[in-house]
Amino acid sequence: MLFIALLQLVLVSRVQAQQTSAEPQTVFFYAWGGSESVNDYLRWAQTQLKTRHGIELQHVKVTDIAEAVTILLAEGEQQTSNIDLLWINGENFKVLKDAGKLLPDLPERVPNSALLRDDLNWQTDFGVAVDGQELPWGIAQFQLIFRAPLLADHTLTNRVAVEDLFALAKRHPGRFSYPKPPAFHGTTWLKALAHELVHAPELLQQPPHKVNTAQVLQPLWDYLDQLHPYLWRQGREFPGSAEQQRQLFNHGTLDNAVTFNPNEIPALQQQLRLTPAAIAVSLGSSALTNFHYLAIPRASDNRAAALTVINFMLSEAAQQRKAELNGWGDPMVIRAPTSAKPSLHAPLFPSHPEPHVEWTAVLEQEWLRRYQR
Repeated sequence: MLFIALLQLVLVSRVQAQQTSAEPQTVFFYAWGGSESVNDYLRWAQTQLKTRHGIELQHVKVTDIAEAVTILLAEGEQQTSNIDLLWINGENFKVLKDAGKLLPDLPERVPNSALLRDDLNWQTDFGVAVDGQELPWGIAQFQLIFRAPLLADHTLTNRVAVEDLFALAKRHPGRFSYPKPPAFHGTTWLKALAHELVHAPELLQQPPHKVNTAQVLQPLWDYLDQLHPYLWRQGREFPGSAEQQRQLFNHGTLDNAVTFNPNEIPALQQQLRLTPAAIAVSLGSSALTNFHYLAIPRASDNRAAALTVINFMLSEAAQQRKAELNGWGDPMVIRAPTSAKPSLHAPLFPSHPEPHVEWTAVLEQEWLRRYQR
C-alpha cells in the first residue's frame, strides 16, 4: 500500500510539473454541445482549470462526435492535430481505435484513475475492449419512466418484465410508446428489449456477422409485432426523441417515458419539470448500462495538458459537481467520498452491458424495414 501511495504521489507530481509551465496551454475539447446543463458544467470546468492549472479549455461544440472522428481520419498520418480531447464512446471509439488514432495507457498516465469505482465494468465499450485508450467520465443506464399508480398492484415496482409491459399496454391501449429508431433512445430501447427476449443474450456481445442475426432477433420482432397495435397511435407513429416522449408524458398523453441518465428523474422533479408521480423502473431484472469516456488523439500537440484535464474531470470536486441534481446530474464514476451528499448517489439497477457496437446498424435497419414502409 505504501508503494502504491508513493507511486501515485510521483504521478501527481509529474502532472503538476507539466501544469506549471509559464506558457498558458489551450486544450481543444471536442464534445457534444446540445445540452445547456452540460455546457454550464463545462463552463464551470473551464474556470476551475484556468485558475488551478493555467489551462484554457476550449469547448468545441459538435452535434455528433462523429464530426471529430471524420476530422481525425482525414488528417491521415500527419503528426499534429488540432483536436486535443474527445468525449466519446461506442462506434466512434471503435473507429478511432481500429485506426490507431488514440493515445494508449491512460490509466497509467492519469493519477485519478485510481479513484474509479471497482464495481463498474467500464473496460468494455459497446463490446469493444477499451485497452487503456479511453477513461470513463460518466455512467448511462437505460431506465423506463412510469406513473407510480400504474404499478400499484405490481409485486416488483422497481422492474417490469417484458410480459408485464405487454399486459399493461394491452390493458391501457394507446398509453405507451417508445422513441422512434434510429433516435438514440429508440435504438437503445431495441437493444434493451432484445437482451430480455433473445434466447441467448450473450450472442449480442459478438459481432453480428458471427451469428445468425435473423434467428437471434426473431423473438424481438415477434414481440413488437404483437405490442405495436396497443401502443400510442397503434404503433404507426412514434415520438421523435426521448424529450418529445417526456413531453407527452408530462401532458398526460402517455404513461411512460425513457431516460439514459439515472439521475434525470430526481433532477427533473427537483426542477419541477417532471411529475412527482414519476418513478424509474428497470426493463427486466437488469438495465442496459454503458459509459461515456474521455480520450486523447495520438497527434494532439497538447497531450500533457489534455491529461491534466482528464485528471481534473476525475477529481472528487469535478465528479461531485457533475452529479449535482440542480445541474447536469450525471452520475459519478469514482468512489464517492464520505462527504458526498446522499443525493449524489445515482439509483442504479443491476446492469447488463451494451450489445457489440455492430448490432446498432442491424437493429436500426431491420426496424425501419419492418415498421416504416
